[in-house]
Amino acid sequence: MLMRIVFMGTPDFAVPALVTLVGSEHEVIGVLCQPDRVAGRGKKERACSVKERSLALGLPVFQPETLKGAEGFLTELAPDCIVVAAYGQILPEGILAAPRYGCVNVHASLLPAYRGAAPIHRAVMNGDRETGVTIMRMDKGLDTGDVLAVERVCIGPEATMGEIHDELAAAGARLLLETLRDLERGVGAAKPQPPEGTYAAKLGADDEKIQWTRPASVIHNQIRGLNPWPGAYTWFRGEKVKIWRSRLVRPEYAQVNDVVLENSESGDAQGCCGRLVGISARGLLCRTGQEEKADAGCVENEAVGEGVLEILEVQPAGKKRMSGRDFYNGRAMETGECFT
Repeated sequence: MLMRIVFMGTPDFAVPALVTLVGSEHEVIGVLCQPDRVAGRGKKERACSVKERSLALGLPVFQPETLKGAEGFLTELAPDCIVVAAYGQILPEGILAAPRYGCVNVHASLLPAYRGAAPIHRAVMNGDRETGVTIMRMDKGLDTGDVLAVERVCIGPEATMGEIHDELAAAGARLLLETLRDLERGVGAAKPQPPEGTYAAKLGADDEKIQWTRPASVIHNQIRGLNPWPGAYTWFRGEKVKIWRSRLVRPEYAQVNDVVLENSESGDAQGCCGRLVGISARGLLCRTGQEEKADAGCVENEAVGEGVLEILEVQPAGKKRMSGRDFYNGRAMETGECFT
């Protein structure tokens, strides 16, 4: 038996789930996404990723400014299930109760961890080694509904938010289809979440600015956690520069991989943070704040550099991305200059 499904989603993350549903035995009878928004330098209205893909697939698209009063509209569509993936609005109770199989959400974390708007960014920025995707039956809370299925995904030490985003989106699409089939057959058990959980707050300006007094590992996680959007940034000679890729370096192994440090001693850690202390074949070596003592048995922390970060890829304002070494050569940088 196939389901009549209304799909609700907006950004790139939701597209694999939509495409998977369209290619399945289920019938997608309508798609809801956020209204077109002004974006880019030209300040032109742009359709979201879900709208663009839906129109290409020949699906009817609806873009209400608010879901208040939408119960009647959805009742007319008579869906068996509403599937939600990063839609961007809280669903009213009337909508939650409308479909006979309820509303099912694809959330990019291992709930109850990272409820909220930016779960992938926060997991990578916090240096987590694992995340995942959760399929849950929605309730009136914020990502608090019963868990229907979970798939775990490892986060490598160099993985970017964009790489984990794509892996989770694909995993979520696969897991969604399995979960819908289980719901049809009446198999599987929903597991209530504990009330306690963590919240993945929406990104703000403070998340993007690099604070060089922080440890190298924290800055490294910030850089990869904000790649490809919105990007971590710093300033150099009054110019805003985004940093897209970095690598942790141990000063005692400074001669490895063509890394040459001006001075492997930590010196005045707070006074020199952000200072260029050397170059490598690919990038710049910058002083940061000191690392906290590694936990016993933590292999990754034991390998972390103490107060030095290699900057591999940068992007000056209005320019294309380039290697840290090309940035160094193009601006005739000198050892001792500082990012701020």
